[in-house]
Amino acid sequence: MNLKANVMIPDAETNFVYFSGLLKSEPKYKPFHDQLIALLTKHKIDYNYLPETKDIWARDYMPVQVSKEKFVEYRYDPDYLQGIESGYRNLKTYPDLVCDAIGLSTVKTDLIIDGGNVVKSRNGIVMTDKVVLENRLKYSKQKLLSRLHEVFEVDKVVLIPADSENIFGHADGMLRFIDDDTVLVSSFYRGDKEMLRQLSRAGLKAEFLDLGQKKLHKYEWAYVNFLQMRDVMLLPVFENGSNEKALELIQNWYPEYKGKILPVDCTTLLKYGGALNCVSWTIG
Repeated sequence: MNLKANVMIPDAETNFVYFSGLLKSEPKYKPFHDQLIALLTKHKIDYNYLPETKDIWARDYMPVQVSKEKFVEYRYDPDYLQGIESGYRNLKTYPDLVCDAIGLSTVKTDLIIDGGNVVKSRNGIVMTDKVVLENRLKYSKQKLLSRLHEVFEVDKVVLIPADSENIFGHADGMLRFIDDDTVLVSSFYRGDKEMLRQLSRAGLKAEFLDLGQKKLHKYEWAYVNFLQMRDVMLLPVFENGSNEKALELIQNWYPEYKGKILPVDCTTLLKYGGALNCVSWTIG
């Protein structure tokens, strides 16, 4: 599809970060929160907290920023919060309440989306095909693709296979954009031929964050779940990980962040299922 698209604001052009207020109020997150805020303060990165949240994973329920004035508020109704187990629905944040509380005007869409499943560049987005499953009752795949192009005002909408071992189905633990034409892919997905086919079909080159290990650490996906802003990149690190090697490779792929890539110990946070992109919401 060839659209006259606006230029979407990528992560590398954001300059303000929000976190759920629960990150500072719940004792189990305090050690992580304190080191994170100390780094942001030291490097003069502006931040604030979101009210009315039910969990800490702000990326998932907050709108996707398309332009300075356009924030797309989707239906946040993920299947993993619809289980029969007690307490699941109590973890559902209602984006309209949060946005109203911070005075943010949004453009609403009926599409069911998780923000963690939207990895964006200036002219495209990459999502896992879980979005097709979640919207199947209202949209065919072709109509869904058309709506995604329209809503996000991008030329490229790339659907890659969801990780069958990850219930969340998010793309932000699988890959991130290096530039508009290149993505950095976690080593977990080196053998995913269908992913590579879809990326290539969209004109995207794939580079792998290859740490040279025969056996991958279970948290190795976290290295691509970094928090990227205009003036800083916060890189998740963890106990018994290949942290120095990951830092070296990330620095090679993102030379514009030389001296501005800051490791953050996410060992505790990872036990709850996410890393730095998951726990943040950045705007520009």
